[in-house]
Amino acid sequence: MKITFLGGTETVTGSKFLVSSGATQVLVDCGLFQGYKWLRERNWQGLPVDRHRLNAVILTHAHLDHSGYLPVLYRDGYRGPVYCHPATQALCGVLLPDSGHLQEEDARYYSRHRIGKHAHPEPLYDRVTAERCLKLLKPVEFEQVFTIGEMKIWLHPVGHILGAACVIIEAEGKRVGFSGDVGRPDDLFMRPPKPLPELHLLMLESTYGNRRHDKTDPYEQLSEVVNETVRGGGVLLIPSFAVGRAQVLQHMLATLMADNRIPKMPIFLDSPMAIDVSDIYCQFHALHRLSTADCQRMCRTVKYVESVEGSQALSELLYPHIIIAGSGMVTGGRILHHLKRLLSNHRTTVLLTGYQVGGTRGAKMQQGAESVKIHGEWIANRAHIRTLHGLSGHGDYVDIGHWLQAAALKPSTKIQLIHGEPDALEGMRDHLRRTLPFEVEVAGYRHILTV
Repeated sequence: MKITFLGGTETVTGSKFLVSSGATQVLVDCGLFQGYKWLRERNWQGLPVDRHRLNAVILTHAHLDHSGYLPVLYRDGYRGPVYCHPATQALCGVLLPDSGHLQEEDARYYSRHRIGKHAHPEPLYDRVTAERCLKLLKPVEFEQVFTIGEMKIWLHPVGHILGAACVIIEAEGKRVGFSGDVGRPDDLFMRPPKPLPELHLLMLESTYGNRRHDKTDPYEQLSEVVNETVRGGGVLLIPSFAVGRAQVLQHMLATLMADNRIPKMPIFLDSPMAIDVSDIYCQFHALHRLSTADCQRMCRTVKYVESVEGSQALSELLYPHIIIAGSGMVTGGRILHHLKRLLSNHRTTVLLTGYQVGGTRGAKMQQGAESVKIHGEWIANRAHIRTLHGLSGHGDYVDIGHWLQAAALKPSTKIQLIHGEPDALEGMRDHLRRTLPFEVEVAGYRHILTV
């Protein structure tokens, strides 16, 4: 069995791994490169994979850095199956068309403002292509073994988000696991990752390879911020990612309100995509910690705002309220419109709930920027900027070490570290080598490994 690392190495994006055994070839994950320009340019370079020889694609989960390149594969002629958990199929049905739409919007913006070296910028793919590629998705349940050529394959649950799995492949007497993104044992929303079976080789994510999660109670942090905002007579704006983060925030606020730890007040989810994703989370409630009653309470407590007119009408509210809207790093979405009118108000609180990549508006506000540029206009930043810690869906290096200790792995198991920035990869390698018996190495981009 040969594995070619085509992404997700020495970075946290672009996850793609070509696995070959005899005449059988499968691609584990088909993700977009995101972030720095030199990484995003890889999306345009094409894959060194013969689409006609590729037997199948298997997705670990729905996040775009693991699934967002599928429309390109489809555009270039691939028509084979894409296996994934049913929840991943449902989430991709929301995320991929939205990704195509955003790329069309970006291309139009670049063309209108003559940004970049191309006279007529084109999107990597459009919404129609993304919608068409969805017909390739074939749902398989966790632990359901299926066969592709000479390979036996199954999905093993790892928490993180709905449908997230470690892809396990057996061929030529060897068993290899691709961890995808591994969740936390104490996640507020998702169930903990299930211990792994025996493996010869594990491709292991390292996103938090050199960081520990803050142990401060997030419920206590959130209630403090809400109550401070209410006492000041202001509005609480929460930029949020549509998948996972928006849902846990709704649940936390509904719980705090039911427990009388915050006053009863209007809460609005102003994100059509997050609303669709919330419906999917309620549909697959058996996969997370919330009961049917919890999901119903969450939906009753939070008002969903789908239309542009409904979003604009929020500007007429004068009393304290909470608005959750995309995007999580304040790079786009409806949150920009709310910030444009409220950021200069000293009564406003902006609560950032996840890691803010350098250079984004979220990072600039977190660092104390006196003004922020929105839609070409500089807006004075007089709001209270707060950060809510502890909501990451990734296990940190200690969590993952404990997960490996609970697994049926033998000391002879080899580990290749993937999906991490260089410092995180180095930190994870040092930690695992010091605490566990496995041979641990860092995977390299375009390297080929024989198992």
